[in-house]
Amino acid sequence: MILTVTLNTALDITYRVPALRPHTSHRVSEVTERPGGKGLNVARVLAALGHEVTVTGFTGGATGRVVQEQLTDTPGVVNALVPVTGATRRTIAVVDEHTGDTTQLNEPGPTITPAEWSAFQEAYEDLLASASAVALCGSLPPGLPVGAYAGLVRSAKAADVPVLLDTSGEALRRGVAARPDIIKPNADELAELTGSHEPSRATQDARRRGARAVVASLGEAGLLALTPEGRWRATPPTRVHGNPTGAGDAAVAGLLSGLVERLPWPDRLTRAAALSAASVLAPVAGEFDRKAYEELSGRVAVTGEVSAA
Repeated sequence: MILTVTLNTALDITYRVPALRPHTSHRVSEVTERPGGKGLNVARVLAALGHEVTVTGFTGGATGRVVQEQLTDTPGVVNALVPVTGATRRTIAVVDEHTGDTTQLNEPGPTITPAEWSAFQEAYEDLLASASAVALCGSLPPGLPVGAYAGLVRSAKAADVPVLLDTSGEALRRGVAARPDIIKPNADELAELTGSHEPSRATQDARRRGARAVVASLGEAGLLALTPEGRWRATPPTRVHGNPTGAGDAAVAGLLSGLVERLPWPDRLTRAAALSAASVLAPVAGEFDRKAYEELSGRVAVTGEVSAA
């Protein structure tokens, strides 16, 4: 079983409009609503790839009840969310159908009490006992210590469970110091962590800070990976247009599935890059265009070298 952790779960609401213009009214051509947050998006992609997945994190209030109900209808995903008093947040994505651009509005999430955090940590350690890998994903809700992910990384390592960390800011800085097996920042998050805007140098710095492997999402330029086995760049054959909201989450799913299947790093990166691109063509985060994924899997260019980096 693969475990995904979303401490700040959400109800993702996606509006599609013909064109998004400030200071005007819009007619929404389509609206979708589904459980969200980065780890839940990762879980749906993993389940679509045929993996057993359990999701955990926090859920509460009327929005949380909707998330719980909709998770029940998600094939292949086991719900182990922990209840809290506060209300689960909503995220609003507005897709401009003319340009393909997406505008995102993210609520902060519920305030987590110390007792709720303790209850989650106990549930998490129980789940680790049957996990083959764990992904720690997304922002921290109010009330949690900034080192929350660092503690969860250490618990996973103590249980001998490989752990991937995908967060940002100070939570990433503290989490890296706990030595996760993989971190998956985007270019901006990597630059914020290291102070360098040159990706190759920044990935080296991130590894020195504690990450065993660094896989950076570089948008349409693909993925850059620095691992103990070597360094590689995975580049999609063409730029795809659509909703990029869940592209990084699809890449995480590709990396995790490749890890538990013991694929060589170039094959993991091929899968992650193909899934990331194919997810842009899907209407909402947590899905991917399967036909595009199968086509792109044979066309992703992976270059690099095996080394003791």
